Amino acid sequence: MQLRLHRLGKRYPGAIALDGVDLDIASGELIALLGPSGSGKTTLLRIVGGLLSPDAGSVFFDQRDATRLSLRERNVGFVFQHYALFRHMTVAENIAFGLRCRPRAKRPTRAEIAKRVEELLGLIQLPDLGGRYPDQLSGGQKQRVALARALAIDPGVLLLDEPFGALDAKVRVELRRWLRKLHERTGQTTLFVTHDQEEALELADRVVVMRQGRIEQVGTPDEIYTSPASAYVFGFVGRGNTLEGQVRDGVFSTADGAVSLPAPDAAAGDAVALLRPQELRRATAGDGGVDGIAGTVLATRRRADRTTVELGVGAAAAPFEWDMVDATDGPLPAPGDTLRLQPLRARFLPREG
Repeated sequence: MQLRLHRLGKRYPGAIALDGVDLDIASGELIALLGPSGSGKTTLLRIVGGLLSPDAGSVFFDQRDATRLSLRERNVGFVFQHYALFRHMTVAENIAFGLRCRPRAKRPTRAEIAKRVEELLGLIQLPDLGGRYPDQLSGGQKQRVALARALAIDPGVLLLDEPFGALDAKVRVELRRWLRKLHERTGQTTLFVTHDQEEALELADRVVVMRQGRIEQVGTPDEIYTSPASAYVFGFVGRGNTLEGQVRDGVFSTADGAVSLPAPDAAAGDAVALLRPQELRRATAGDGGVDGIAGTVLATRRRADRTTVELGVGAAAAPFEWDMVDATDGPLPAPGDTLRLQPLRARFLPREG
């Protein structure tokens, strides 16, 4: 099923939850709605599902205006963070619940329901656990059952609201990889809400980055990460350094003179330089031309495969981070040492405001 969201708006007393949101979702896409708390992503999901009504705008399922349809009429599947399984029902009964609640004229036979449950238990890789109760399952198993229950009704759209938030880190990684494989197998149109940029980048076909009720950028995971449309997207998706300065004659520089970088394609005027910690290297004597980034080492933090070096760069308020790969970046600097870095890649955007 295709989705089209047109100029959606939602207000609460003293707050705007959604502010004229437009979004087209192709049939079979897995879309991640990514943003911090209060960005509007869960409100958007609930409006699509029929749990909230918009104050303005429309929701279209294929060519049908679904804005005023009820949750049942929309035929959507929901999966929530805390599973919402019925504790007094077995796994099989939980999965079958949506089918058994259908009006008699549309309700499958007992044999058809049993067959569907068996198919879904195999799909979620829990074929022998239909007779267990939710309290006898692990967190990851409960979430798989919740997903099977949502899929049982053959929904036009699958809506996932922070589905891995209650799981520990290892289980989250395993389950989201499993979910991506499941999506490739079923081709279900899916909206997935998360504040975890790693989950969004790993799972989604496209990522929708939200901010204060508006869409900041829509793109593939690679587009969002490598070509952010704003300093906000750059800072929210992955670790990054932001430096304010000016572009003149194809060179970006800070007012204090600590940074001077080539910016041949950047527009002249006030600008922000965006630099990833892993896209920097120590400057050598052979580097000519512009000066690079000069800083004083504040601290070093050891990680499994690299060391992150924190530097004070000019008048910048926040420490500047450089991910040092030990085998190629020379000796480990000590606090108080001065360094000069060169970016392997830099992005320049006009300064907002």
